[in-house]
Amino acid sequence: MTPQLSMGQNLATEKIPLDPSVKIGKLKNGLTYYIRKNKEPENRAELRLVIKAGSILETDQQQGLAHFMEHMNFNGTKNFPKNELVNFLQKTGVRFGADLNAYTSFDETVYMLPIPTDSAGLLDKGLQVLEDWSHDALLENSEIEKERGVVLEESRLGRGAQQRMRDQYLKRILNNSRYADRLPIGKDSILKSFKPEVLKSFYKDWYRPDLMAVIAVGDFDPAEVEKMIQDKFGSMTPPAQIKERIDYKIKLDGQNNTAIVTDPEYPQYVLQLIYKLPGQKELTLLDAKNHMTQSLYNAMIGQRIQELTQKPNPPFLYGSSQYGEFLGGLDSYTSIALAKDAASLPGAIAAVVQENVRVQKFGFTQAELDRAKQDFMTSAEQQFKEKDKTKSASHVQAYIDHFLHDNAFMGAEGFYQFAQKHLGSITLEEVNALAKSYITDSNRSVVLMAPEKGKEQLPTEEQIQEIVSSAGKDVTAYVDDALDAPLLPKEPVAGKVVSEKVISKAKITELVLSNGVKVLLKPTDFKNDEILIKATGKGGYSLFPNDRETGMFTSYLVQSAGVGPYNQTQLQKFLAGKTAQGGPYVNELSEGINGRTSPKDLETTLSLIYAYFTEPRKDAELVAGMLANQKAYLENMQKTLTPEKIFGDSLNAVLTNHDPRRAPLKPENIDKVDLDKAMTIYNDRFSDASDFVFTIVGAFDIQQIKPMLEKYLGGLPSTDRDDSYKHPNIFPPAGRIEKTVYKGLEPKSRVSMVFSGTYDYSPENNIQLEALQEALQIKLIESLREEESGVYGVGVSQSTDKFPTGHYRISVQFGCGPENVEKLVKRTMEEIGKIKTNGADPQDLEKFKAETRRKLEVATKTNGFWINYIDTNTFIGDDLDELYRQDELLSSVTVKSSEAAAKKYFNEKNYIKVVLMPEKK
Repeated sequence: MTPQLSMGQNLATEKIPLDPSVKIGKLKNGLTYYIRKNKEPENRAELRLVIKAGSILETDQQQGLAHFMEHMNFNGTKNFPKNELVNFLQKTGVRFGADLNAYTSFDETVYMLPIPTDSAGLLDKGLQVLEDWSHDALLENSEIEKERGVVLEESRLGRGAQQRMRDQYLKRILNNSRYADRLPIGKDSILKSFKPEVLKSFYKDWYRPDLMAVIAVGDFDPAEVEKMIQDKFGSMTPPAQIKERIDYKIKLDGQNNTAIVTDPEYPQYVLQLIYKLPGQKELTLLDAKNHMTQSLYNAMIGQRIQELTQKPNPPFLYGSSQYGEFLGGLDSYTSIALAKDAASLPGAIAAVVQENVRVQKFGFTQAELDRAKQDFMTSAEQQFKEKDKTKSASHVQAYIDHFLHDNAFMGAEGFYQFAQKHLGSITLEEVNALAKSYITDSNRSVVLMAPEKGKEQLPTEEQIQEIVSSAGKDVTAYVDDALDAPLLPKEPVAGKVVSEKVISKAKITELVLSNGVKVLLKPTDFKNDEILIKATGKGGYSLFPNDRETGMFTSYLVQSAGVGPYNQTQLQKFLAGKTAQGGPYVNELSEGINGRTSPKDLETTLSLIYAYFTEPRKDAELVAGMLANQKAYLENMQKTLTPEKIFGDSLNAVLTNHDPRRAPLKPENIDKVDLDKAMTIYNDRFSDASDFVFTIVGAFDIQQIKPMLEKYLGGLPSTDRDDSYKHPNIFPPAGRIEKTVYKGLEPKSRVSMVFSGTYDYSPENNIQLEALQEALQIKLIESLREEESGVYGVGVSQSTDKFPTGHYRISVQFGCGPENVEKLVKRTMEEIGKIKTNGADPQDLEKFKAETRRKLEVATKTNGFWINYIDTNTFIGDDLDELYRQDELLSSVTVKSSEAAAKKYFNEKNYIKVVLMPEKK
């Protein structure tokens, strides 16, 4: 079934027909539910509990407690006391944070739970979790006390230049509304001292069925799920006294305001220009058509502003203009300009305003609108083609928006039909009229954020208002430079397939073409309209050791100039309406192409790839402007070194043994970038395709696409050279190194602990290292977060290198209060010591195995997984059938093997610790 769109519609009065594949119901107690059967991914369901209550409803004494309540739902419920909820879900393969999560905003709280459906009772248990969250949180006083530290650490993470500046301008742009005083994180003073009864009061008042929705999308029987929801949530009763759920708004007062805010730790010059407008809901078919019109406008103004950055002397590093939702019942038209320095700030502001005024005065051109419609229709068509291959997680947001904001949803098929019928009727006059309604002389907020240094060079509020008011007075109409020419000056001379064989259990077919190009093909049915392409050759700019800086920028400089007869702007216009994305890269050790396309646009994409090999462009004037902007940006970053950058650079320096080839870019490095050398590097690396391996994954038939592969890939230049890279061999140094960096105004610390060393690279060792990483991650969340209440999050990561010789690295990173650094480092070493002495907790290894299996089950049914798996394994020479050894490898992970791995890889003789502490007062 599809939404029925009547032929003689009155768009203004006819409501948007909702996608009939979604069952929407309401229980007698007022709880709403949405149920949809969806088989992608198989044996999985996405569950959501949505509460129409957030920080906006807090009393003065409750600021921060809507978010605190979200935390407490993971700390013990009726059926899952203490941390049993996280423990149970991890055993089913659901990862805490990555899968199981929640968020609190001003107006809502949303809990997210993906759950397997292929094991008996798991779906029922998942819905039981949602029911517990809805009204059965235990809220034990001891757990509340422990969670204070965790939430305060989350608050600490958000502190810094951005937060300090936001606190200065927020009341202005939010018109002194309640939203300015109800940030979800709340106030530290309240988080430290609130009485448990105040939290319980919020839970009782606002977690009630009439403000709740349960959403279930996945591979299950909808009738069974509906009965489960009715059984579990039907007995919920609202509180005896119902508090009014006030729908708070931001009032438009007609005032304009400007805020200039600076901070000693902010390195950039950013202007935001916000026109606040009445909010628009999407209820009727006319609303849906108007939304399409807005999308076309956003696409066209976005294209115009992007074109400014593709000109020889760009007026800003980044710019944008876009209409969208704001807050408190308002929408906004927002323009942003990132200037390279204080001197260029007035010009950057004027440039972005001028583009808006240009549209306001002269409108868009018909050619621009036609291209935008082509792109829009291609996107709608792709969604329609993928309607049976769309992941469950992609569906749920539409249902959340419907429950919270009344925004209707018609589904991919209904929307495609609607777009087919009504997109063509959107006129140029309708789109052009939007600029006049968006850009007004009232309800305008201007926010300028800049470094404290050089504050005196900034324009004043009056000067900014004058720029905004006067920019564009002498503006002229837009000139469309679209080009109509063949992408290729002459057709490639096709080669031939000289060998063909299946090389893996994964049914990967290897073609060798007559020019030496190797093509690895994996047809899939994961998507109906997607083909991914990746080409990789060995070498990169490692073969040009004296031109490192130029090498790093080579593909950026070449691609920014366009390809063949088209500059970058013209190329984007040429490809309008096509799914033909493809571009070159040059890395340190490799060069290649990344591409994404659809079956109907595969030939266009292959011709684009051929052009990048044979027809690169050079634009000295454009490159000069781009490099000048890049240098100015780096100069800003150097003048205002943020704590995060200082810490990151210090850690990088220690881990790379201060090798200059790994030093962060400085302004003087840009002076060494040479366009002629870049063209030499590029032409050298792409002059011989015989050492390239092309991997193509997706919706295609091998025999059908063979002629195209022979023509475009078989026609690539070939010199049959034997190439490889020159590995820099830069790894963490041996020995113990401890370093403390003092930087930052806030009481914030960062800790990085790294163990490293030589490594016997093999699948057998890799799985042990992965298990060790996950076992430690689980234990540190339990110990540092749940027991010590000292961190919000902790990350454990591991990486391995096969060449030039084996190396491994396992890292622990967390943020905390400066006073807790040593205690938490000590606790981390204690947890590592336990694994070295006794091996990992058997339950944690069970969780690792479940997570690994579940993650791979889903990943192996995506094109993205296979394109990277095939390309990476081919590049480093790993077995393409390694995947099929998963059960064997996982069975080798035991408590005893984890003990041996811990003793081997947590080698305290090769230990690096870098700590960020605030500046000494």
